[in-house]
Amino acid sequence: MKKYTLILGVGLFYAFSTAAQNDIDAMRYSQLTFGGTARFASMAGSMGALGGDISTLSFNPAGIAVFRKTELTITPSIYSQHSSSSYNTSESGDGKLNFNLGNIGLVTSWNTRENNRSGWESFNFGFGYNRTNNFHSRTSVQGSNKTSSLLDTYVANANGHSSDDFDRFSTDLAWQTYLLNPDTSVNLQYNHVIKRYGQLQRKSVESKGSMGETVLSFGGNYKGKVLVGGTVGFVNARYVEESVYEEIDDQDTIQNFKSFTYSQDLNTKGNGVNFKLGFIVKPTDWFRVGAAIHTPTVLGLKDEYSSAMRSDLESVKYDTVSPKGSFDYSVTTPFRVMGSIGFIINKNALLNVDYEHVDYTYAQLYSSPNVFADVNKTIRSKYTSAQNIRVGGEIRFDPLSFRAGYALYGSPFKTGDNKNANRTSYTAGIGFRENNYFIDFAYVFTKYSETSYLYDPTGLDLSSVKNDYRNSSFMLTFGVKF
Repeated sequence: MKKYTLILGVGLFYAFSTAAQNDIDAMRYSQLTFGGTARFASMAGSMGALGGDISTLSFNPAGIAVFRKTELTITPSIYSQHSSSSYNTSESGDGKLNFNLGNIGLVTSWNTRENNRSGWESFNFGFGYNRTNNFHSRTSVQGSNKTSSLLDTYVANANGHSSDDFDRFSTDLAWQTYLLNPDTSVNLQYNHVIKRYGQLQRKSVESKGSMGETVLSFGGNYKGKVLVGGTVGFVNARYVEESVYEEIDDQDTIQNFKSFTYSQDLNTKGNGVNFKLGFIVKPTDWFRVGAAIHTPTVLGLKDEYSSAMRSDLESVKYDTVSPKGSFDYSVTTPFRVMGSIGFIINKNALLNVDYEHVDYTYAQLYSSPNVFADVNKTIRSKYTSAQNIRVGGEIRFDPLSFRAGYALYGSPFKTGDNKNANRTSYTAGIGFRENNYFIDFAYVFTKYSETSYLYDPTGLDLSSVKNDYRNSSFMLTFGVKF
């Protein structure tokens, strides 16, 4: 069960020294973004009352009932991530580029209006894949610390315990590389090799992976006024993180110490399922109202992890590695509720506003036997409900369409430095449409900030790290109708 703990603000991961799966795992898979087609993304994912795009199958599945023809789409995407970090007056930056598939899908429509007195004008079926989260990131932090060391946390964890009981993925590695030593004056007490602070601390974290959803959707159009739909979503998740933490005596002021390096690897894979139900009502030709509810996704996950330590104590160097660890558990994400209003202006312009409510306190972890009672208690006390707002519009000058949007995702944190860590997206795009095919382009710019720590600050005089993120996505959708 033991492994290192990962600390997540909104998108950055830093390592504590010990512990196990925690509330951060729940948040990683509960916070979603809008992906899918370029048209959907260029309107900031705001089409809940409009429909007519295969991406809506992952948001408001009633949107499938808007289709009048069979439609096939595919959306390649390029994702560019950049981070800048500030730690103890030192500035650092890093970034990463990722090519991915944002969407592929097919919707078919059966017109039942003729010889049908039931009022149902059409039934539609959809099958496809929509990406719902991107975990690709690279972040670097460095700065001098005159007040503490990661080794302080190992001493705190070691004190009062025999070396046979040390965590094999953290404290024991420091012990094996002689970064920790016994205090000869007190039994079961320890100290570390850094007798004078002022060392350079450096941390680099690279993550990759994604969450995506394979959707099976069915919907119907009743008298052109009421559209209903449902989606069964099969979720796949993959998260990989490689981190390297270093402390270096760059000023050559610490006796019998040059440096140490602590590296960690985590690989998580899993699958889950959820259900979505939605409707769209059209009181008039120009006004629409939509709503949808998403059940929790239950993700069965498997973590595989390992860590290693290397020390350079001037006269001698030591290396050691942990065993390979693994653990099976599940994460249940919270319910999601959405409401939407849409406007169609002279058949040449569209405007939609989505409101989404997510209560992150309902996320939870589970294992057999269940060891997550304290973790789930932490989730309920640390997090809160969040309000997400998406606004998108489109104006048409046939055969071209111009689109723009804005999205604001509320912070899930109840208190603390990240209470106001909202995520904001600005979107724009253009589309070209003929009777039987279309091409859409989208650009999405997302920014957010967060505060984190290089390691557990409990009981230490440790400065926080301020991180700013600026991410861009470029998406191109190719579609045909027949």
